[in-house]
Amino acid sequence: MQKPLFAMLKALILVTYALALAALLGGWTSPWSAGVQTAAGLLLLVHAVELVFVLKHVRCYPGPLALSVLLTLIYGLLHWKPLADKMARTVSGRAL
Repeated sequence: MQKPLFAMLKALILVTYALALAALLGGWTSPWSAGVQTAAGLLLLVHAVELVFVLKHVRCYPGPLALSVLLTLIYGLLHWKPLADKMARTVSGRAL
């Protein structure tokens, strides 16, 4: 089950990406739109760099690897950290 803080942060990230996309397509014109686009671009960049270092945990996702990579690019730590915690709780292939 997802922690409420993780769910709230994931929603905030999605809103940031949605606003950046709306600004990029011209649907949202505001003095804030350039800043939101920059923030979304930085998020994607940081998550791409992060992916290189946590690929071991990203591979633990029970679904397709491509989906796990996509989720990591979108959410970063919010996606792979629960996978890493689950992996840490596993001893010799058996969940505790």
